[in-house]
Amino acid sequence: MKNLYNIHTIWALLILLTLSTYFLGHIQASGSGIMLFLMGTAFIKSILIIREFMELKGVSLLWKIIMYSWLTIICLAIVVAYLIGQS
Repeated sequence: MKNLYNIHTIWALLILLTLSTYFLGHIQASGSGIMLFLMGTAFIKSILIIREFMELKGVSLLWKIIMYSWLTIICLAIVVAYLIGQS
């Protein structure tokens, strides 16, 4: 399993996630479910970028808490703003 988890696999996963969001935009999909999928995709991509490309997997717990908390707060704020705008 360790051999499958390398920077090239992470890069390929990021490309696939990006293409999935592009496809949804291309077919003009909309709605709360699509928005939640897109936010989930953005959240996963951000975690991968923070962990692998910013090399934060080996830093202290404080830095991990700061980065992941910031990401979670921003994503939740976007979801809440979208849902408030729908009502």
